[in-house]
Amino acid sequence: MESAESYDPFQPSCPSRLILSRIGDRWTVLVILALRHEVLRFSQLRATIGSPAPKVLSQTLQALVRDGLVSRQAYAEVPPRVEYQLTGLGRTLLEPIDAVRRWAAVHTGEVLEARERADERELAEALAGTR
Repeated sequence: MESAESYDPFQPSCPSRLILSRIGDRWTVLVILALRHEVLRFSQLRATIGSPAPKVLSQTLQALVRDGLVSRQAYAEVPPRVEYQLTGLGRTLLEPIDAVRRWAAVHTGEVLEARERADERELAEALAGTR
């Protein structure tokens, strides 16, 4: 097993970039958080995380399964039943994702205020340029 130091995400060919990209995907964090305490079916997962397009959620889940972060269990029933749950590897993401989630909860107001100030500056500059 290679050490963390053997991967440098600043190198264009480093495979750790793919992992960072996966974690930074729009739906990955929400999928990981939704599966934290329970096994969910596709429709339950979709409803829990805000109804992404089925194709997008399916692609996200396929990638997470391929990466070993989520397991998929299909049951031969009518209608078919498929359940998803975090793997042990997927559970290792909970701590860093929780840290980011807590940071977002604490600082959302500040970020929204900064956005508003930036938008106001941009508007003022645009109006000043038209006079």
